[in-house]
Amino acid sequence: MSLSEIDTLLFLFLNKEIQNSFLDFLMPLITGKAYLFFLFPFLWFLFKDRKNALLATFLAFATILIADWSSNTLKHFFERSRPCNELEGVRLLVGCGRSFSMPSNHAVNAFAFAIPFYIFLRSRIRYVFVALAALVAFSRIYVGVHYPSDVVAGGVLGSCLAFGIVSFYNWSHKRYESKPCTTLLFVAILAISLFRVYYIQNGPLDLSPDEAHYWEWSRRLDLSYYSKGPMIAHLIFFGTSIFGDTVFGIRMMAVVFSALSSVVLYILGRTLYDEKVGLYSAVVFQIIPLFSAYGVIFTIDSPFIFFWVLSLFLFWKALSGETQISKLKSQMYWSLLGVSVGAGLLTKYTMAFFYLCGFLFLLAFRERRQLLLSVGPYLSFLISLIVFNPVIVWNASHDWLTLRHTAGHAGIAEGFLISGKSFVEFLGSQIGVVTPFVFVLIMIALWRLRKTGNGVFLNWFSLPVLAFFVMKSLQAKVQANWALPGYITGVIAFSAFYLRNSRMSLANSGFAGAKGNEDNGFKIIDRKILAVMAVAMSLMITVIAHYPSILKIPVRLDPTMRLQGWKELGSEVSKTYEQISSQHPVFIFSDSYQVSSELAFYVKGQPVTYCINSGRRMNQYDLWPGIDNLLGYNAIFVRMGDKKIPKKVAAAFDKVEKRIFSAYTKNHVRIRNYTIFICYNFKGMSETKPVTY
Repeated sequence: MSLSEIDTLLFLFLNKEIQNSFLDFLMPLITGKAYLFFLFPFLWFLFKDRKNALLATFLAFATILIADWSSNTLKHFFERSRPCNELEGVRLLVGCGRSFSMPSNHAVNAFAFAIPFYIFLRSRIRYVFVALAALVAFSRIYVGVHYPSDVVAGGVLGSCLAFGIVSFYNWSHKRYESKPCTTLLFVAILAISLFRVYYIQNGPLDLSPDEAHYWEWSRRLDLSYYSKGPMIAHLIFFGTSIFGDTVFGIRMMAVVFSALSSVVLYILGRTLYDEKVGLYSAVVFQIIPLFSAYGVIFTIDSPFIFFWVLSLFLFWKALSGETQISKLKSQMYWSLLGVSVGAGLLTKYTMAFFYLCGFLFLLAFRERRQLLLSVGPYLSFLISLIVFNPVIVWNASHDWLTLRHTAGHAGIAEGFLISGKSFVEFLGSQIGVVTPFVFVLIMIALWRLRKTGNGVFLNWFSLPVLAFFVMKSLQAKVQANWALPGYITGVIAFSAFYLRNSRMSLANSGFAGAKGNEDNGFKIIDRKILAVMAVAMSLMITVIAHYPSILKIPVRLDPTMRLQGWKELGSEVSKTYEQISSQHPVFIFSDSYQVSSELAFYVKGQPVTYCINSGRRMNQYDLWPGIDNLLGYNAIFVRMGDKKIPKKVAAAFDKVEKRIFSAYTKNHVRIRNYTIFICYNFKGMSETKPVTY
């Protein structure tokens, strides 16, 4: 007899053979309202030992969060049907449910909650918590919704996680006594990273169009690409090679790079000032919406931030090395800086601002100016060009397309035109993505530290970047994230000025109109109050950005809607694809790289998709094989919105059928419409060459 058969027989025995009226009343009550039974021993514990009771409660709920998530993940891994959905004659006393069976969430959560109380409670009542958890697990068998192995596995999982959480707490509590800053940093980054992994797996956001497009690149690895360097494609390839071609496989690298950025930012802040500044900088960095977004969404900015922070640290070490350490070690830092800057350039061309900021910093001070005559900076520059060489080689063989694209994207062809609208939009976007209080306090901190010690270094790697994009916004539209590197040293300045020292007067706060001191009627205020208020607002906005449904923001005003509705479109196109491909080969295409990329990812089987050029600017699809060799195929052509089919597309097929598909949120609010054209017998289409880049 197999284990599966034994499991089934035991289930039938416990579900049917031991039934009685008392258990028929009690078990559904326990399975549905277990918290009522745990309430009484908890109140007794709280009365006897409030401190340990509250600690156990905190750890219990922390364990439940991780346990419930782990359980749901395992359910989808095992995909075991519930006995009430699989066996005949089951005595079902509660709703069966549609989720999978292994392991039992009730058992997992019950033991996850009970074990911390068992550990911290020193009297015999500790066994009551375990007994209640066991009753909850047993009730799931009795009411007919789980096999015995489901609840055993759930009990073991919940208990192991609880023991692990408590052990981790004891370890971190002990370590905090000797190394408080690094302990807090580790715990904070771990907690944030775990939440992001959970959010990626269970949150509402589909892949953004850019993420889907970079994933398309990763399926065709190259030395470089039309608009960006190759780093993002190779990183996505690495992630998906481990975790598969899934949203998690793509975005896991965002979690990793965000965590690494905080670690290096901590080291940099500690090197420039002290451990507290490093800790505050690393944590505030994770809270600001501009940086927090790239801990979940994996675009070029996620690794770019890391390489910028790493380069800042290596540059500072190289500068310090010229006077404090051996010449050989100094050259090592200059060399590593070249590798880091080169890797940053392979990620995002904005990394070139690091050259400008570093040069201006050295040029501005007589004691640093002599370094411009030394080997170090030029060695670093040469190494960075060697690392960047794949992009140069690729462009040399592709008519320097990246230069054409960059010039077009920057609006150079339009010349210098004053645009007050784009300037106001840029300023508003910066206040929005950094949040108003933090934005103002960063600017004040940079200004106040501009002549003090290491504040000079922070300013020269912030203000030139911000000033450039402010001036650029007077000429053309500037995206909100373009000035991102300018705020990285600003975060350190914010932490050093507002959190490092405890007290300041209104006169020294940086606010206009605040004159005098306490003797003139102005009270001494705490800098940290300003900082905490700013960080609290930033945290609130970041939370809302993750869950905008909290405020019930209208779809047209909700920026996250750009990342929703794609999975539903993929499902709809998959159905159409399966219907018409059974008798004839079919290809999928659009005239938008965003739609083509999303369909490539979300259509079942992740087929090759195409993007025709109907007057748009050039994109990467134009460099890949097109649809010319697909004569005689049927096709699915998709456009965003309720659109007509372009004349040249209609002329390329014998017949075209139009359908409108609407994607909705879980609350049945329409996100957007898509037009799906079913096209029959492709006859060929004249190629339109791009006229803009």
